[in-house]
Amino acid sequence: MDGYFYAVLIVGLLSSIICVVAGIMKKAPNDVTILSVAAVELVLLVYLVGSIIRVAMGEKIAGEPWEFWGYIITALMLPVVAVYWSILERTRWSNFVMGAVGVTALVMAARMNQIWY
Repeated sequence: MDGYFYAVLIVGLLSSIICVVAGIMKKAPNDVTILSVAAVELVLLVYLVGSIIRVAMGEKIAGEPWEFWGYIITALMLPVVAVYWSILERTRWSNFVMGAVGVTALVMAARMNQIWY
């Protein structure tokens, strides 16, 4: 496991907890929940840039490269879609949708780590 995975682990779980707690408290999406999902997006962008740099420096992906890049691009789309959803539907249920993003990004980061090594 590398540092990128652990960053996604920490930020993703924290974001999920924040969003799910807000949903349980029957609150509509707010700055805190949306910014927590934005933090997940930021960590995934850092993961993307770091991966591009590692490949450019000559490091090889052990698994299929198309699979790794497919996972990372898909993971990058999840926070954007969830935030868009929360803007369109300003109910407590949007917080649960955003709460799923952190956990999903974590699972995808774990799979990306398996593919890389």
